[in-house]
Amino acid sequence: MTASSSTAAARRRRSPRNRFGAMAEPYLYSAPAVILVATVMLVPLVIGMTYAFRDIRLLNPFSGGFVGLANFQKLASDADFFLALKNTVFWTATSVFFQFTLGLILALLLNRPFVGRGIVQALVFLPWAVPSFLSGLDWAWLFNPVVGPIPHWLVALGLMAEPVNILSDPDHAMWGPIVANVWWGIPFFAITMLAALQSIPRDIYEAAAIDGAGAIERFRSITLPFLAPTIAIAVLLRTVWIANFADLIVVMTKGGPADQTQIVASYIFTTAFRRLDFGYASAIAMVLLVLLMIYSLLIVILRQTLLARS
Repeated sequence: MTASSSTAAARRRRSPRNRFGAMAEPYLYSAPAVILVATVMLVPLVIGMTYAFRDIRLLNPFSGGFVGLANFQKLASDADFFLALKNTVFWTATSVFFQFTLGLILALLLNRPFVGRGIVQALVFLPWAVPSFLSGLDWAWLFNPVVGPIPHWLVALGLMAEPVNILSDPDHAMWGPIVANVWWGIPFFAITMLAALQSIPRDIYEAAAIDGAGAIERFRSITLPFLAPTIAIAVLLRTVWIANFADLIVVMTKGGPADQTQIVASYIFTTAFRRLDFGYASAIAMVLLVLLMIYSLLIVILRQTLLARS
């Protein structure tokens, strides 16, 4: 190759068109996936958000017009919504707390070698494979004193005077779906925490034991700091999922009795698919979306802080 031809080739390589092509190539490869995600997720999301500013009631053939902030003004004075929001906080916080606590304990136990650990792990993770609808039906039957044993066990423990269905008691009905949710969601934390525990170098524990650190001190000084970033993201994901998770409540209590188990997610379902008011349901969904985004942002900031300190 002559010097002139090599110089021409170098100029072509350095030309703006070639540089632009090299920069755009990765984006062109990812474009189909981005377009698919945008079509499947973002387009319905945007359409649903526009419903919040319109009057869309399927039983009213004259609905569909733009109403501005009327749905949000109605929401501001909706006592049922604020009750559902209060129930959502209790439902989410209690479920996440017990799922995380029991899941972490389970992960610590499964992190120790013992005979038959593989079989035990498979059995422990079994609830996660059960469809939520079927899980709700099973637990509703378990709380039914006619066919289920739980009310009779509570009487035997002295926690109840007679076997009754707590799902029909306004003061205690929420605990039924919470128990079902905790049972169903423990495997998520167990799997996540077990994977994080197995990534901690064993040499650190051995060095701490040689220095005289006890089991509690090793857990506080080694295990928790290593698990902190994983705990933050796992709690974030699970909180968002549970706040949006209405399956168990819809199946077990349908939001009753007297709306005492109604959460925002089930209230959206009731408003949209029973009252057929999709405009107002979309306004409720937008408020829930904003609240969860604020919560997620705070958890992400907390996680970044923990990573910076570790």
